[in-house]
This record gives sequence, structure tokens and C-alpha cells, in this order.
Amino acid sequence: MQYHLNGFQSGDPSVARAAAVAPHKDAVDVLIVGCGPAGLTLATQLAAFSDVTTMITERKSGPLELGQADGLACRSVEMFEAFGFAEKVLKESYWVNEVGFWRPDATGGGLTRVDRIQDVADDLSEMPHVILNQARVHDFYLEQMRNAARPILPVYGHEMVDVCKTDDPEYPVIATFQSVDGENETRKVRAKYVVGCDGARSAVRRAMGHALKGEAARQLWGVMDVLAVTDFPDIRLKAAIQSVAHGSILIIPREGGYLVRMYIELDALHGDERAADRNVTPEMLIAKATKILAPYTLEVKEVAWWSAYEIGQRVCDTFDDVTSDVRGTQMPRMFIAGDACHTHSPKAGQGMNVSMADTFNLGWKLAAVLRGQSVPALLETYSEERQAKAKELIEFDKDMARLFSAKPRGASEAEQFQSYFKKHGRYTAGVETRYAPSMLTDTGTHAALATGYKSGMRFHSAPVIRLGDAKPMHLGHVLKADGRWRLIGFAGSGDEGQAGSAIEILCSFLAKGPIARFTPQGADIDSVLDLRVVFQGAHQKMKIEALPNLLLPRKGRYGLIDYEKAFCPDLKNGPDIFDHRGIDRAKGALLIVRPDQYVSKVLPLSDFEGITAFFDGLMLPV
Repeated sequence: MQYHLNGFQSGDPSVARAAAVAPHKDAVDVLIVGCGPAGLTLATQLAAFSDVTTMITERKSGPLELGQADGLACRSVEMFEAFGFAEKVLKESYWVNEVGFWRPDATGGGLTRVDRIQDVADDLSEMPHVILNQARVHDFYLEQMRNAARPILPVYGHEMVDVCKTDDPEYPVIATFQSVDGENETRKVRAKYVVGCDGARSAVRRAMGHALKGEAARQLWGVMDVLAVTDFPDIRLKAAIQSVAHGSILIIPREGGYLVRMYIELDALHGDERAADRNVTPEMLIAKATKILAPYTLEVKEVAWWSAYEIGQRVCDTFDDVTSDVRGTQMPRMFIAGDACHTHSPKAGQGMNVSMADTFNLGWKLAAVLRGQSVPALLETYSEERQAKAKELIEFDKDMARLFSAKPRGASEAEQFQSYFKKHGRYTAGVETRYAPSMLTDTGTHAALATGYKSGMRFHSAPVIRLGDAKPMHLGHVLKADGRWRLIGFAGSGDEGQAGSAIEILCSFLAKGPIARFTPQGADIDSVLDLRVVFQGAHQKMKIEALPNLLLPRKGRYGLIDYEKAFCPDLKNGPDIFDHRGIDRAKGALLIVRPDQYVSKVLPLSDFEGITAFFDGLMLPV
């Protein structure tokens, strides 16, 4: 973490020295409807920009106190690292290290563990899969928003009752809110962009004329968080249990060492029957869980929370307000994210994670357009990218839910679920997303230069040593959620940044070309395009004083030198990032990485034409 750039300041360095929170205005750049995970992710991203005004509203009277979602995929924790609160999540959460699979024993009279596997494969991510109450994740987001460059406080107790477009060229969307405290007070807010993060019954989605499409599985499930005493041996492991006659249970241990969540299969729904028609009670869930776990015992001491739900997977045709007949000529002004545009079963742990990924994708794009850095067409890529990913994940979720509910008629059928789980671990970890070629992503022409970094996929971190202070760290942790593009250079053999080397020539080109073209006058040289370079040699043998100026940039009002741009492989602890991520040692490589940590292009270090063409097609010169 870097601070003191513009003068020494004592106190908590995570708190930006920003002006006091201004009163909520009636005209904003971005209006976010809904304080769920999607809305808070977006607001936290936008709060990082002092020149973007954002309002986030919520019909409930205050912050969430008890959340329903619990699983946080590896990719989500990587994202939390970019926001700066991953350590807090990791400290409080339950880490899902292994998974046990249980099914009826050979006699049919009991249960037996048939497999116990590692939950996250080695090197899938540097972050674990964890379990933490959704409300605590909200708390961390709210804290980050309060401490940001443009502090944001949610407006609670206001329900959006209407939203429509106007002919106002500056604020073309207007939303009407009504107070929910019984006073029937109404309020209108004008906005440049509106984002509906208001759940499966989204008012923003309805106003846009969209609908969730799909079919329910007609399978009823119950879920409860309990404090219980049991002799079931895997109660502190994630465990999938399939019985012959009584259905299935998914056990998810919770944070704190004692609490456990149980997803319990109930009977199928019939005809027009809904979950509410069954009059499910906690006692019913406990009784069913006891039958499934038999001959093991279950004595529930307290039910902290419970619910009943019907499995369903639905998705909208598009995630913005532009219809197909004007796509490409009309830019979007309204968007939907999270449950407002796709719903999943809880089994694969996708709901909250995919929702946060939606707005992590959208946030930097909105900021780039609002700040005049990028062309408005950038906003069209949100629906293109996220709708395609939602459809893929829904198909995966359908298969996962179907296999989990299947009644195993033999060992081979029972093994299908655990085989599917092992095979698709990348999906449950959240790292399988790959965006299709577009203005943001190339087709992988130079993929051989860095086989471990595929265009369209998230930047896969690996250990390095920071040259300036010999700090062992993960390279991916420099990719903060601050709206900057990263150019990650991997130096070829013998290149230490000396005069005439490929890295030195690249630095000279960037400083005089794209960086000069897109960086506002008076701003730090790395405020828009941030170059980092990994050299092949041992850090103790490198001469930092010989590096090009762009890797020792002078910044801030005092012209202080930033010593955190150059890295070397961690040759002591390993693995060597060049071998580990398939970097061509002779030629090196240059990665263009988006502000949301996805790789846009892999290029030769000398492909100045390719670098220029990419940014000229996307960004606006100053």
C-alpha cells in the first residue's frame, strides 16, 4: 500500500483525506438502485473517483444484518484484494479446504464417505474459497465507500416507483422515489446513468421492459443455519450427502467454528404449487435432515436462520436498455446487474459471486466514459460480456442442481456428482470466465508468448520479488480497483532495462506515445496507463539505478520516486513466474490488463503498432 505521496499524514492510511460527505443531490452521474452485493460493489468502485458523483439507494431502512448468501469464490476474494479488504474477509471466514462425498453404504442401511477431495485445485488461485455471512461483506464495502476518495453513504428507506428517459441531454434519466416510512414523501433524482441492482423483482428491469426467462426445476429445498450437536464426522467440512430414500443434504460449515448451514432437499412441487404453499417450518427441516443423516444423530440447539425456496435458473436477453434494432447507434443509459438479470440455485455458489462480478465489470467502464477517458461504445461491452457469461453459468448450475438432486441407483450414478464437481472446479472457483473477442479482447494471435495468460481471462497471479525493497508478494496484488489500465512487461533473456534493451525502448515509446496521448496534464504519469515489468534475473543482482525513468517515475507535488514498478522472480521460494506462467524467455511479452484484471491482449514487447491501435480504438486523447 502506498501513501504519503503528497505529504506526510498520520492516522489510518486506508482513509482517504476527502471532503466531508456532501448532501445528496438531485442530479448525479450514476444512480444505483439496491444495496445488495452488486450495488455495493459498483458503488465502492465508483467511490474511488473523486470526480464521479454517485448515489446508491435502498428500500430497506438500513444495512443488511443477516444475509442469505454465504459462499465467496476464489475470484471474489481476488476482487476484494483489489478493493483492499481481502485480509478482513480471510480473517473472519470459514475456509473451504476439502469436500466430503457421502452416499448409502453397501447394505443400504447407513452412509459411508466415498471420497474426500481438495476443494480448490493447486494454483487455481492464490486465494481460498471461503464462507462468510453476506452482511459482513456488505459491512466491508460500506466501510470502503465511507473512506474513499468520493465518500458515499447509502440512502435507505426509499423505494424507486418509476424510472424513465427524458430529453435532457445532460441527465437523460429521471427516477422517482417514495419514502417507505409511511409519510408518502416522493423525490425525483436525475442521472446520467441508472443501474438496477434491485433483485429478482427489479423495478428497473420492469421499466426497461425486460423479463427473466427460464424454467424452474420444480424442486423444493429448505436451508437453515443451525447450532447443533451431531456425531456426523464431517460436520466441519463441506459435505454432499445423497441418501436412497430421503433426498440429499449439502453441509456448509460457517464462520466462527460452530454454526453450520444445511441445504435440505424436500419433495418436488406439483402443478401450480409454490414453495409458500407447503408451509415449511424449521421443525420440518430438522426432521428431514435427521432422516437423511441417519444413522448419525442430529440435535439442533438453535436455528439462527431458515428459508424454503424453489430451484430456478433465469436470465434476461440483454443487460442494458438498448434494443437490437438500434444497437451500435444508441448508447445505453440504464443497466441491470445481479439477480435483476440472472438467478441461480444456491448449490454452485454462483449467485452473489456472479452479481459482484457483473458490477466489477461495469464500474470501471462507467467511470472511464464519465471522466472522458474512453469512448461511450465501451459501455456496450457490459451486456455483451456479462450476459454471455450468465448463460454459460446457468447451464452449469442446472447440471449441478440436477445431479445433486438425483437419487443414486448405484455406485456409478452416485459417482457422477463428485466427478462433475471435480471436473468443473474452475467454475465454482469463479476463474473460468473468458470474454469473447471484442474491442477489449483480442483473438490470442500472440498467445504463445505467454501461455499462462489467455486473452479474455483474468490475470492469474504468481509470486514475485519487488525489486525496490525485496518484498515477496503476488504480482496480481498490484492490480487495484482504481480504474487504471496495467501494462505488464516480461523482459526477455539478458534484458535488465539497460540502454538499447527491449524494455528501455518500450518505456521510451510508451512515455512519448500512449501515456503522453491519454494522461491529463498535471496528472501522475501512471494515472491512466500503469507499466510494471518483471525481469528474469535474481533481484539481488539487478541494478535498480539503471532502470528507465518510466520504471522510476517521479510523482506527486514533491516529485517523489515510485520504486514499486519493477519485479523479479521469487527464485528462493518459487515458482519462477516465467516458467510457471509460460512466458517466452527469449522474447519476453507484454500484457495489456483491463482495470477489472482481465487480460485484453498479449503482444511482443516491440509491437508498438498493436499497442497504439488498441488504445486509439478505445480511449480518447486529452
